[in-house]
Amino acid sequence: MGDGPIHDLFVIGGGINGCGIARDAAGRGYSVMLAEMNDLGSGTSSASTKLIHGGLRYLEYYEFRLVREALMEREVLWKSAPHIIWPMRFVLPLHKGLRPGWLIRLGLFLYDHIGGRKLLPPTRTLDMRSDPAGKPLKTAYRRAFEYSDCWVNDARLVVLNALSATEKGADIRTRTKVVGARVEDGVWRLSLRDLETGAIEEVRARLVVNAAGPWVDEVIAGALGRNAARNVRLVKGSHIVIARKFDDPRAYFFQNADGRIIFAIPYEEDFTLIGTTDQDFDGDPAAVEISGEEVSYLCAAASEYFVEPVRPEDVVWSFSGVRPLFDDGASKAQEATRDYVLKAEDTAGASVIHVFGGKITTFRRLAEAVLGEIGKRLGERGSPWTADAPLPGGGFGPHAFDATVEALRRDYPFLEGAHARRLTRLYGTQARALLGEAASAQDLGHRFGADLFEAELRYLAANEWARSGDDVLWRRTKRGLRLTREEARAVDVFMRELRLREVARAEGPTGGGQGRAGAA
Repeated sequence: MGDGPIHDLFVIGGGINGCGIARDAAGRGYSVMLAEMNDLGSGTSSASTKLIHGGLRYLEYYEFRLVREALMEREVLWKSAPHIIWPMRFVLPLHKGLRPGWLIRLGLFLYDHIGGRKLLPPTRTLDMRSDPAGKPLKTAYRRAFEYSDCWVNDARLVVLNALSATEKGADIRTRTKVVGARVEDGVWRLSLRDLETGAIEEVRARLVVNAAGPWVDEVIAGALGRNAARNVRLVKGSHIVIARKFDDPRAYFFQNADGRIIFAIPYEEDFTLIGTTDQDFDGDPAAVEISGEEVSYLCAAASEYFVEPVRPEDVVWSFSGVRPLFDDGASKAQEATRDYVLKAEDTAGASVIHVFGGKITTFRRLAEAVLGEIGKRLGERGSPWTADAPLPGGGFGPHAFDATVEALRRDYPFLEGAHARRLTRLYGTQARALLGEAASAQDLGHRFGADLFEAELRYLAANEWARSGDDVLWRRTKRGLRLTREEARAVDVFMRELRLREVARAEGPTGGGQGRAGAA
């Protein structure tokens, strides 16, 4: 047991940082294995505000390097995944008594010019009395600035990085927890528990990357057997989703009297996403959920701007996540740095690199920084490559999304327009692999609700590690917003039965492996 091949790299954590590191490393020729104790992106990485952005408010805290790096990444990431990332314009109304207009304009000038912007349009000033963006807002807001950032489907960004990593040879395991690790003869021996079957497996690796997000300190103190660690500051961020509040395709950036900001963003065609909060958190990250106080706070903050108030009873869905920020001693949660910090330990001939903090926008640059540390310890292999490499399904130009949808409809004329658009938004050019040889909607199998068919569930199980209803409805597709409770339950039953049949086949007399995503 444990005498199989020695991996160059073992990554703990299947969030955006872990999957980004695995992808970059596998693409440079390192042998990589990754373990995630739940579903990919099921923690912090699927609970973001869904933005690829420079972080305008971080300029107030003099985080110039972080903002510049993030701004530079916007167009790099957009070009790599134009199906799940696209430009969005943000309207920032001026609020009397808060940040003065000249200060905001200065910040936006820096925002426009320090990040190498080429494709995104620059800032402009709006007269809210005549611009359509002023229609849903109170008349007190007469002037605003409009600037550019990008939107991202965060959960899919994680999965696509994992898919790319497997294409490069990485071994990705979900529902697999690292329960122990020790060094013998300069090599890590890691004990893995399959959380579905309880089976224990031991694997070996030359180097470990601890990218466990909110659990990074827990991994240090638990699996790695170090002393109790206090490196991260856990900050809870919650969001609410309501029925569409405005028709404009632009998003809003609202300032609050307490110094915080929230966004109101068009979401999933018929909804508006409002968030986020910033509160220190000392509970179990796996059990985080929005509080009534947070719901009231977000409703009140949005109602300060909208003519029609946002009420708690308007909320159709909410989600919360815990950001594992590096503890820099900031007095307020919103002031804690969003920058990433890497710490390496070299003991007994084996190394571990701990990843603290970071934000979804800079995950690729974080991965490159980690690869620099890996190269120092295992020897350099390859060179940085991810800046110019599309993610799976993203092999079309940043302005070619609509043409890609139309091409899919030509090949599959039975698809309704909204369905074709949704499939392209999620899977890009890979939508054809999902649809296969289907010539009619009936060929896609049972319809579970809305436009969610059996063929999509089978594709997600076979190719994207999806094993439960939540994996499908709230991370891979967001169809949970459209399905009834009974329809959602049917999806969960189908996915779990599909997984049980696959496990039974794998454990049968002929054996067999898990396959790329662990199901078929």
